[in-house]
Amino acid sequence: MFEHKSEPLLPRRHFVLRALRYAAFAALVIGISLFLGMVGYRVYAGIGWIESFYNASMILTGMGPGLDIEALPLEKQAGVQLFAGLYALYSGVVFLVASSLILSPLLHRFFHKMHLEIQE
Repeated sequence: MFEHKSEPLLPRRHFVLRALRYAAFAALVIGISLFLGMVGYRVYAGIGWIESFYNASMILTGMGPGLDIEALPLEKQAGVQLFAGLYALYSGVVFLVASSLILSPLLHRFFHKMHLEIQE
């Protein structure tokens, strides 16, 4: 996956391409997660796509729910609350995964460079 500590530092061009690849994969994970949240809100709350996008993106970014659950019909409230809670837990994991994907090439390069400097 990454170069070994005994190997030379990756050229800057290759490093930038690696970092962009990892960032693109993180964006894909976030995009899929947003779509899953939109579908969940659409199914459980019965709201439109724009409102579903708004609510899913609010939870995915950690801002909290944007939907007034008490305004929904009583028979939908429990399902929406359960979905929103599970989606919020899932979103926390997605945040950690996306952060790790974006930071891993940067941290690896930093530590690899530090190791090379210590050896010299």
